Amino acid sequence: MTLFQVVVLALIQGITEFLPISSSAHLLLPAQLLGWPDQGLAFDVAVHVGTLAAVVWYFRNDLRTLIVEWTTSCVTGKGTEHSRLAWAIIIATIPAGLAGLALNDIVEEHLRTTMVLAVTTIVFGVLLGIADKRGSRRKNLAALGWSSALWIGLSQAVALIPGTSRSGITMTMALALGFDRQAAAKFSFLLSIPIIALSGLYKGAELLALENVPWGQIGLATAVSAITAYLCIRLFLRFLDQLGMMPFVWYRLALGALLLGVVWIG
Repeated sequence: MTLFQVVVLALIQGITEFLPISSSAHLLLPAQLLGWPDQGLAFDVAVHVGTLAAVVWYFRNDLRTLIVEWTTSCVTGKGTEHSRLAWAIIIATIPAGLAGLALNDIVEEHLRTTMVLAVTTIVFGVLLGIADKRGSRRKNLAALGWSSALWIGLSQAVALIPGTSRSGITMTMALALGFDRQAAAKFSFLLSIPIIALSGLYKGAELLALENVPWGQIGLATAVSAITAYLCIRLFLRFLDQLGMMPFVWYRLALGALLLGVVWIG
């Protein structure tokens, strides 16, 4: 890839990783419409590291508190609101981790198609809209128990299907369970940390086995995706209550229609 392509794709990844609009669908468009080459393993690792750095830095104070109080609760046996949230993250991570180990190869070989991306972008966009409109939005993170965490974790496993959007499906489930938008978004972002870290480690191990790794491009993609993702998280949480989810729903429907057009023209 050229440096221009690296920057554009890293910007796309940084913007779309945490918004409920599917990063995989967006990364497909340059290849389909402009004939750009496949991003490759090195780029995947770089943007995973970048987006992970962004979400960890944004929630650094929350993470410090979660780790300290979770560790303390393990020693004393006395739970707190933050230790329970840490356990909820752990519980919700397990389904996606197991699904990834069992189904990753099947997904890569059979489901990474433009038609699948188009359909899932539309279907899960509609579900996001329904959950946002009909959810009670009465619960905050303090009300997040193991049952809700498990349901959100199971929904995250569905995000293995390209076009679903990991952040989109977890927010959809949280909203459907009655959580408010800020709680749904914050838990989705915190939940992304172990999943992105595990995925980055898995892909990073493969990268180390390669020769002639483009380290310059990796560094550039990491920096661009990290800065973009950090700004995206900050702005999304700031304006979420004012905007709601419907702008993202309509955007997903338009994107899905565009992808269907690519399929039919192709």
